[in-house]
Amino acid sequence: MGQITVEKNVGGIEGLCVITPAVHGDNRGYFMETYSKRDMAEAGIDIDFVQDNQSGSVKGVLRGLHFQKQYPQTKLVRVIKGSVFDVCVDLRKDSKTYGKWYGVELTAENNKQFLIPKGFAHGFLVLSDSAEFCYKCDDFWHPNDEGGLAWNDPAIGIVWPELTGVYPGSASAEGYALKDGTALTLSEKDQKWDTLENTF
Repeated sequence: MGQITVEKNVGGIEGLCVITPAVHGDNRGYFMETYSKRDMAEAGIDIDFVQDNQSGSVKGVLRGLHFQKQYPQTKLVRVIKGSVFDVCVDLRKDSKTYGKWYGVELTAENNKQFLIPKGFAHGFLVLSDSAEFCYKCDDFWHPNDEGGLAWNDPAIGIVWPELTGVYPGSASAEGYALKDGTALTLSEKDQKWDTLENTF
């Protein structure tokens, strides 16, 4: 199958894939194909990606959980610097795993990529001092189309690594920190999202 290994339906959730590219290295350094439409098609994944995005964040930043309301996107996400814990939640109403979450650590060292189909909420927590996160989308960004869920919704029950704190009854970051004392940081908007039950 070319230059990638694909683990399908990870966590028992249909459509979720963890993709690991082959890395070719020697004393000069390394080379890898970070994306091949041909290899993806051979693996049964035929997606037309139209936009690449990249963000940088510092330790303790949590972005999410985000979804698109009218223009859902399939995303292929990876980390090119540092380490993050990447999470998605199944929001497909007809899915047997509706409301179930799955998370994977993405690092610049393990080179793993996370394929998240349409119909999921997505977010990540930065575990390293800093991280650079990039992802492909199969639809363009549409203004005012973003929805969200509380990152700490107890009914979903995401287990964020290294994170300590007690659920305050909202998505507020107050009182949460990583085990080394780094305070949890969320945007003002991400601290106002509601629970899954109250959103749908």
